[in-house]
Amino acid sequence: MIEPLSTGADVVTPVVHSRPRVVLVGPPGAGKTTIGRRLASALNLPLVDSDELIEQGEGKACGDVFVENGEKRFREIEATYVARALATGGVVSLGGGAVLNDATRTLLQAHTVVWIDVSAEEGIRRTANETSRPVLSSADPAQHYRDLLASREHLYREVSDYRVRTDERPPQRVVAEVLGIIDSQ
Repeated sequence: MIEPLSTGADVVTPVVHSRPRVVLVGPPGAGKTTIGRRLASALNLPLVDSDELIEQGEGKACGDVFVENGEKRFREIEATYVARALATGGVVSLGGGAVLNDATRTLLQAHTVVWIDVSAEEGIRRTANETSRPVLSSADPAQHYRDLLASREHLYREVSDYRVRTDERPPQRVVAEVLGIIDSQ
């Protein structure tokens, strides 16, 4: 995004933001993409979604990249796209497992990071009928989701400056809270 910055009575020099205004992290189904779209719209900034970057760059659905490469290789591929996303301006939304990568967690230290969080029960409800997320594929999806949250919670906490819950809250209220966070900086 380019904002005018007056440097004199007659001269205006643009300032280019080369880093995101905010980075959203959180588990699958928390609402990162929905909140990211609305935030980007409210801020008149682009949304850069790491999952969408993967799909564009790899030429196939993110879930297919995961299945074809396995989780270890997928996380390496994902880290490359996350680094690209973090070099852009706007609002950045990261895939739920992006925080598993050490290099990604290090990169996030230089950014304002908001953890879009959801309870296990609500996350299970929101992702119950999704087949596009192979990371959630399991004989017992509800327990698998709980385990996933338990294994990642400390990582979300580590990289985040703020935590916003989405349970029983309409997206506009969550967006308003995140905008308040951004405005307070």
